[in-house]
Amino acid sequence: MALLSAVTTQKVIVGAAIISGKRVLAGARSDPPAAAGRWEFPGGKVEPGESEVDALVRECDEELGVSIEVGERVGGDVIMAGGRATLKVWLATLREGTPQAREHTELRWLAVHELDSVPWLPADAPIVAELRRLLA
Repeated sequence: MALLSAVTTQKVIVGAAIISGKRVLAGARSDPPAAAGRWEFPGGKVEPGESEVDALVRECDEELGVSIEVGERVGGDVIMAGGRATLKVWLATLREGTPQAREHTELRWLAVHELDSVPWLPADAPIVAELRRLLA
């Protein structure tokens, strides 16, 4: 019974590795204080009854003011928060709009040689490693 409870309460966090040309969009967290200034892929929590892809589209609209086309998954599931959450990241492209830093302190388009120029959140680091291959 405890196992079932742990599985049903685990949060799914979705992220978008938005690609334009040979660059990927990254955002600097503004909060919580422990994560502020660290970099991530835009996204957020999947709400009850929402598909992961629908959540990703909604989060990019809310956080960046853009419409995206969701592509393939990049990397595997990344366990976060001591096993209480899982990060899943998809490749994406812009359909409409110019990204705006609504919830991040800064946004940057990073080429493969710039991926190490920002301090990534630990959960996003495995995805960055996968992107090196894809952006090369």
